[in-house]
Amino acid sequence: MEGFGKRVLDLLENIGYTQREFATMIGVSEGALSRYLKDEREPKMEVIANMATALNTTTDYLLSGKNDKKSFEETYRLVARGTSTMTDEEKTKLIKVLLNNGKT
Repeated sequence: MEGFGKRVLDLLENIGYTQREFATMIGVSEGALSRYLKDEREPKMEVIANMATALNTTTDYLLSGKNDKKSFEETYRLVARGTSTMTDEEKTKLIKVLLNNGKT
């Protein structure tokens, strides 16, 4: 069974990042990244979230190997439900992110 480290390595290879570049991007040392990739150590959730963002994937995929992409309708419902508690400023920020293909 493929583990966390293997999934990250495969994504790194597909994207073309070096381990040094990736470590810098996610804010860890090369030594720590090496241990994560060998499944010798488990990264903190903040590091996993940074990895997922840098690798354009989800934390669910990195942790479990499951890539349950939501349909547009499911995503729409989640966002619509969440906007009821958002300020106008937060809504504007969300719109800008959507218009810029996810980039802030």
